[in-house]
Amino acid sequence: MKMTFRWYGESDPVKLEYIRQIPGMYGIVSAIYDVPVGEVWPMGKLNALRERIEGCGLKFEVVESIPVHEDIKLGKPSRDRLIANFQQNIRNCAHAGIKVICYNFMPVFDWTRTEMAKQLPDGSFTLAFDAAAVANIDPEKGISLPGWDASYKPEELKNLLNEYKAVGEDELWAHLEYFLKAIIPVAEEVGVRMAMHPDDPPRPIFGLPRIVKNRDDLMRLVSMVESPANGLTLCSGSLGADLCNNIEALVHEFGGMGRIHFGHLRNVKVEEDGTFFETAHNSCDGSLDMAAIVKAYHDVGFTGYVRPDHGRMIWGETGKPGYGLYDRALGAVYLNGLWEAVCKYADKPAATPAH
Repeated sequence: MKMTFRWYGESDPVKLEYIRQIPGMYGIVSAIYDVPVGEVWPMGKLNALRERIEGCGLKFEVVESIPVHEDIKLGKPSRDRLIANFQQNIRNCAHAGIKVICYNFMPVFDWTRTEMAKQLPDGSFTLAFDAAAVANIDPEKGISLPGWDASYKPEELKNLLNEYKAVGEDELWAHLEYFLKAIIPVAEEVGVRMAMHPDDPPRPIFGLPRIVKNRDDLMRLVSMVESPANGLTLCSGSLGADLCNNIEALVHEFGGMGRIHFGHLRNVKVEEDGTFFETAHNSCDGSLDMAAIVKAYHDVGFTGYVRPDHGRMIWGETGKPGYGLYDRALGAVYLNGLWEAVCKYADKPAATPAH
């Protein structure tokens, strides 16, 4: 298991030099953030990013993420040009030494939260999703969500939502199949593993279809193009926001198939109505058994990449919500500790108690 850390480039308040100091840190997960969605990432930018990361003694082998243009998801005539650009981005990433590319197929909203700084009893702040608050939002009257208010102008968002009224789950699956059949052969050709991220949260919102939300969806996805290059980013926090999803079982099944290429390891506290908030990584703090999940990765012989995903804002830290240094660093060390323990002791018989 290779521990990685997401970094948003030079504008990120978290410095690469600080990430390098986290014990057991293997590499950085990043992307090119100043190229419009759907366009080709220049090799010069990719090589400069790789050199910057490697100059700090870290590896750059995972991209998260290459955004999929909405026209591809909508199946519009412009998709072929955009898919060709996506294919070229796969080739360029391979030339820069990238082994895994994380991406998603969520319409409009890559992820959804209703609070960016929910205060927990210990004084820390975290990302949260209030199911009732989202259910009460009328898309026709506009959608205002923290972190997304500036993503689209109101009229742009309204027009985009109107376009999706003609796209149900069946149509979105068909558009995904068209996309996968175009990009997976390119990934195979250049030795890159594509790793689809599940929907976050794993349920339809605002009338938009969501198709990567549970075990059956994951199986349909990996079966759509039978190739080791067609794999998953198994996000425990996203899938775990639905209590029906058994994360350990998913790791055993899809990890056993060799189709998990990237793991996001975080914990969430989930209520019956689907409301949740993100907790510290420890098993006792959330609804997920992180020790059992890490053991499941060990059981299937996982040798790929993971990251601690999000973290709380603690110790007075400010910055990008969910992406501070301190709590993610604590999470990485905790997860590496679980991994070391299971590697050393999982297969050893229990000691006989002394009498």
